[in-house]
Amino acid sequence: MENNKEKTFQFVVVGGGIAGVTCVEQLSSQIPSADVALITAGPHIKAVTNYKQVSRTLEEFDVEEQPSSVLEEKFPNLTIIHSAVKSLHTKSHCVETADGRVFGYKKLCICSGARPKLLTQDNPYVLGIRDTDSAQEFQKRLSKAKRIVIVGNGGIALELVYEVEGCEVIWAVKDKAIGNTFFDAGAAQFLIPSLEADKPQAAAPCKRPRYTTEEAAPGGSHTFTADRSSQAYGHGPTDSGSALGPDWHEGIALRGAEQVSRRVSVEYQCEVEKIFTSEVLHKSPQQTLRTECVGDWPVYVRLTNAKTFGCDFVVSATGVVPNTEPFLQGNTFVVADDGGLQVDDHMMTSEPDVYAAGDVCTACWEQSPLWQQMRLWTQARQMGWYAGRCMAAHSLSEPVELDFCFELFSHITKFFNYKVVLLGKFNGQGLGPDHELLVRCTKGQEYVKVVLSGGRMVGAVLIGETDLEETFENLILNQMDLTPYGEELLNPDIDIEDYFD
Repeated sequence: MENNKEKTFQFVVVGGGIAGVTCVEQLSSQIPSADVALITAGPHIKAVTNYKQVSRTLEEFDVEEQPSSVLEEKFPNLTIIHSAVKSLHTKSHCVETADGRVFGYKKLCICSGARPKLLTQDNPYVLGIRDTDSAQEFQKRLSKAKRIVIVGNGGIALELVYEVEGCEVIWAVKDKAIGNTFFDAGAAQFLIPSLEADKPQAAAPCKRPRYTTEEAAPGGSHTFTADRSSQAYGHGPTDSGSALGPDWHEGIALRGAEQVSRRVSVEYQCEVEKIFTSEVLHKSPQQTLRTECVGDWPVYVRLTNAKTFGCDFVVSATGVVPNTEPFLQGNTFVVADDGGLQVDDHMMTSEPDVYAAGDVCTACWEQSPLWQQMRLWTQARQMGWYAGRCMAAHSLSEPVELDFCFELFSHITKFFNYKVVLLGKFNGQGLGPDHELLVRCTKGQEYVKVVLSGGRMVGAVLIGETDLEETFENLILNQMDLTPYGEELLNPDIDIEDYFD
């Protein structure tokens, strides 16, 4: 294998997604004389555009799909190899591509991302959405659909249920509230009305140190319809190859075959028990169907709450699996429990001269108590950038310290057309029962939650245009004792920034 090397590069990066491209940009600009190669299967790469540093740790940017030639024009020292990786040989420091070519490397960074965790493999009626091709396939199928079932409660599911129009959506979530990855039940209640008709209502801010929320009974459901004349029903209360970037659905018409604007039924605390076709249904006369299944559908989904729904297709949005194949075979990578390649605080794997960044890796260094890995596009960019810095520094025998972005978890996104900012231990992750929540909610405008531990702010959720992200970020980083301020911390009549100027 070693004798067949076509060329040896100083740096090789695998993967044309956000992490890989950011890593390549960092390497090519830090050491312009170095030979850098990017191995990517597709003709396009994911470029970060309109980058904006919002605060010390918060950043906003767009992700644009561009021809890979744009990168080559920008960096003369960069070679792009259009092929998938067939195998990696860490002992001989070489990579074999699917078209039979072999390339050597001095340092390698694996940025192969993750793939959707599908409910079932090789089922034509089950679709995962992760990259541009699968998003376009979803759009094509949706245009002819009257009803779809979305399974999952993460970012892709949240975006889909809000964006899809002209098609009935059955949304199956395993939790007691929507968006459990990002929100608590209070924030979920704040967002739910967005699935109904647009009814802006002025409401006085309510300030409270504790809150309770109604929950659907296990197996319960809510239905929300964007038709003003329709009433909610159900026996609950009536009140995302390389990953897609933020706002991936903009510019794509996510419209089904029906005239209705939006109709979403949420099935809580349930998972998929079985997926079967209409042929299987007709061959099993003992199979009894409830009223929600009336009609002839190409595929049926039985949930663990004993309900069965017919639909045109199923969207599996139940998380991702790190794309570690085909790097593991013949090598001795240490793999984390979640299937990612373990990396240390310099993004190095257990194999010499092999780094990893983005969704394919699992951060296994001693982490800041205010940071956690969540496999988001913001973290893919940060990890790719930092991995490039580390690879360059190690090549130049220079020291490198863990970047400040890993000091505090921070993420800006948009759900249900609201700006959403998540900071630190925003859901009280790992804090136990001793933490305290302060909540301020103005219906239809903003939802503010801070997480306090020992009188110090350790996390926050900001929904809407709150303008509090920089102040709260500073309070979390400074670890000031906020006990003297009590509930006044979220008093809407007080400009909180005046307190801490």
